[in-house]
Amino acid sequence: MKRDFLRRDWNKKSRLGCGRRKLMKWKRAKGRDNKIRAKLKGYPKSPSVGFKKPKAERGLINGKNAIMINNLKDLEKIKTNDVGIISSSIGNKKKIDLAKKIIALNLSILNLDAKKFLEKNEKKPKEIVKGEKK
Repeated sequence: MKRDFLRRDWNKKSRLGCGRRKLMKWKRAKGRDNKIRAKLKGYPKSPSVGFKKPKAERGLINGKNAIMINNLKDLEKIKTNDVGIISSSIGNKKKIDLAKKIIALNLSILNLDAKKFLEKNEKKPKEIVKGEKK
């Protein structure tokens, strides 16, 4: 289980992440009288030696090895116990080709539902021809 180390007073101030998950980042307690820095009982834990994951679990997503996909060749690298992640810099045209191959190879991709993506983005006949108005 991953432990969340939260900054002191994060729940009191919006800029420290109250209601905004992205801003709820750990910052080391530095004040002279800070109870978290002093590791007093009843206060949140601060990161220290011993909280790291075991070496076998590090870098895994849902217990599977993640492989970054930039092109069609990268799909061949994915094995049964791996999971793919499509790069955010890939355009729609290449993503359509990838989605077709993903369905054909029956692969698991974290950030793309191939069937839904193809239904939404498959080339549709143009309804409005340039110059015509309805």
